[in-house]
Amino acid sequence: MRDWWLRTLLVLQRPRPVFVALRDESPESLSDRSEPILLIVILAGIAGALSTGTAAHLMDDSTYDGLVTAVWAFAVGGINGAGGYFAFGALLHLGVRALGSQGTFRRSRQLLAFAAVPVALSLVVWPVKLALYGEDVFRTGGSDSGAGAHVFTALWLAFLAWAVVLLVIGVRAVHGWSWSRSVGACLIGSVVPVVLWLAFSAF
Repeated sequence: MRDWWLRTLLVLQRPRPVFVALRDESPESLSDRSEPILLIVILAGIAGALSTGTAAHLMDDSTYDGLVTAVWAFAVGGINGAGGYFAFGALLHLGVRALGSQGTFRRSRQLLAFAAVPVALSLVVWPVKLALYGEDVFRTGGSDSGAGAHVFTALWLAFLAWAVVLLVIGVRAVHGWSWSRSVGACLIGSVVPVVLWLAFSAF
């Protein structure tokens, strides 16, 4: 199990060996990486929840204070993380299967989880954000608007971009594919959410 905790950090520096290790689907290996994956999913879900417009307006409701907001972030983040793990894992699996993968749905989900480590890591900016703006982070308007807000938005997008790059590297490493085939699999997997987003935005 210690090896997989180390790989959770190593994926940020040397991702290829980490993703290659996902080829091992023995019961022991699957068990050893289950806890790191659970932590990544929860932290990435919390980071995603905190980035939403809902989080930015939570304290407009007087029933929300710091403690309730923390509970909300953990609960909603955990639910969203689990939902994303299976939903986006299924889309990734659809993409790799379309281009010839014989791998399992479980491996696609776990690949996605390790690619999401930068999203989980993005939580490190939140102590700085809270130190600068306090509860204004969760209120409409306030001191967290303006240039500072753009900086933190840019950082969030940078973490997301990092995760996307890791996802492509992961697909390539796990399957031994070319860069173009790996990018294509990720693009195929992203078609469904893009189409849904366009459909809903049209109404």
